[in-house]
Amino acid sequence: MPAVRTRLGASIIAMVALFGVALLGCAPEAADPRPEPPQVTETPEPPTPEELRHQAATAWVDQATPRELAGSVIMASISGTDAGALRGVMEAAGLGGFIMMGSNVPTTADELAALTANLTVDPQLPPLVAVDEEGGVVTRLPWDEFAGANTLRFAPATETEAAFRGRAELLAASGLNVNFGVVADVTSDANSFIYLRTLGDDPQAAATRVAAAVTGERIGDVATTLKHFPGHGAAPGDSHLTIPQADMSLEQWRASDALPFEAGIEAGAELLMFGHLRFTQVSAAPASLAPEWYDIAREDLGFEGVIVTDDLGMLQASGEAEFQDPVKNVVTALGAGADLALVVVGMDTDGVVAVVDGVTAAVESGALPRERLREAAIHCAELRLTLADSGQSDSHLDTAQDQTVS
Repeated sequence: MPAVRTRLGASIIAMVALFGVALLGCAPEAADPRPEPPQVTETPEPPTPEELRHQAATAWVDQATPRELAGSVIMASISGTDAGALRGVMEAAGLGGFIMMGSNVPTTADELAALTANLTVDPQLPPLVAVDEEGGVVTRLPWDEFAGANTLRFAPATETEAAFRGRAELLAASGLNVNFGVVADVTSDANSFIYLRTLGDDPQAAATRVAAAVTGERIGDVATTLKHFPGHGAAPGDSHLTIPQADMSLEQWRASDALPFEAGIEAGAELLMFGHLRFTQVSAAPASLAPEWYDIAREDLGFEGVIVTDDLGMLQASGEAEFQDPVKNVVTALGAGADLALVVVGMDTDGVVAVVDGVTAAVESGALPRERLREAAIHCAELRLTLADSGQSDSHLDTAQDQTVS
């Protein structure tokens, strides 16, 4: 029956074919005629004002000469209210900042505003114009009637916040954009010269008022400073005359004198001033010249702002031979980690220029690493741009001898 075999054979062949298709899965489907949907590309977030300022600061630093960078990390002062002389030292030294001491303050707020305005050489990068305006015991401006620590230390923290808010508004109106005004030292010793300038007898009380002072002062136009790191209260003596010394371990410091500084940093203080204070269990050098303390401030306390020294001229009053060269003191401080070196005592225009030239020479010789100077200059330029932008447009960023300071 050949016909049957033929039909059977055809059936087997069909079954095998079907089984084979089953083994292979299934026959390939026809291509989907629908086009693939277009891939969505996310629009990158625009840079923040902080990122723009960092870009602009970095761009300025990268095109600046070594001498321009050296001048930008120095804040100085010369005596008097002669607008031409004050402007002259800014131009001759290319200073990043000027501190108004008592002898620089004229009789009225309007006169002071005119004087500070004259300090700006480059409107795109105005200088830091600072003052020690704590109120109370340390008052540079005769028209500042807001309370200082001598009364605030006995009052609720809300009064501290209000006083520093009012003081910041007063300073801003006079063209001052940095206040070295928040004392974060702590002591219960009424005989200490720093006692009436502190904001509490114990670390926690001081920390609460320090945070309040920073909150009040940070109104946008005035940068606030904590001083005198790592803490003058623990080191008896006057750092204008000697280098006070403390025999306190790092662990003891963290549990006590560090607390007001931590509170002020958390509250947003833009600057941290290092004092000429020896904590012998941490470093043999005064904190202002000790790399160990700069590392502690950056790494342990997480401070990211500008670190400024107390007046380095004060070190000469100690009588210690190694601190008698003002240029060496500045170079050592910058090398240790300072961003802004303050020089006041004994300075005139020639002296300030000599410091700038000395720092420039140190960079060119390798005594001061170029990258360290670059880092410091970026920190300072960022703060200058931040203050310049307060209440203004960010459009320019799109191109990416009286009493010394204490």
